[in-house]
Amino acid sequence: MKKELIIDIIASLLILLFLYTGLNKIVDHEKFYTAVYKSPLLKPSAFVLSWLVPIGEIAITIALFIPRTRRLGLISSFITMAIFTIYVGFMLYFRSDRPCTCGGIIQQMTWHQHLYFNTGFALLALMGIWLDRKVRREKYSSLNAVSYAS
Repeated sequence: MKKELIIDIIASLLILLFLYTGLNKIVDHEKFYTAVYKSPLLKPSAFVLSWLVPIGEIAITIALFIPRTRRLGLISSFITMAIFTIYVGFMLYFRSDRPCTCGGIIQQMTWHQHLYFNTGFALLALMGIWLDRKVRREKYSSLNAVSYAS
């Protein structure tokens, strides 16, 4: 029960993050598109990414919210945050021209703070996946024990 509560808390934090950032990028799409376009790595696919990223973030939010798809949401959260973290790390250590593609409050962070923030959320998602796997194994084990006892 305690593990399930922790998974719920992790999912809730990820929902807040992805819902906030996804909606922010959609509401101020022109600004987000311009920032993506200015990025030397993302410029070739700026238009597609300017829509794919926020729609993906909203889709992850929905997956995290629905208990049946929460595992998929946690895995998607981890992959997305890992990609964002790698991008921020690359930009931080290998590029001097660093347009920020984030929105809202997160845009106020320094690149180092952003790297730590993303790493923290990636690890949080990974912990959620790990705990979800443990809960599933425990439930499966208890179901098998009950069926053998019958």
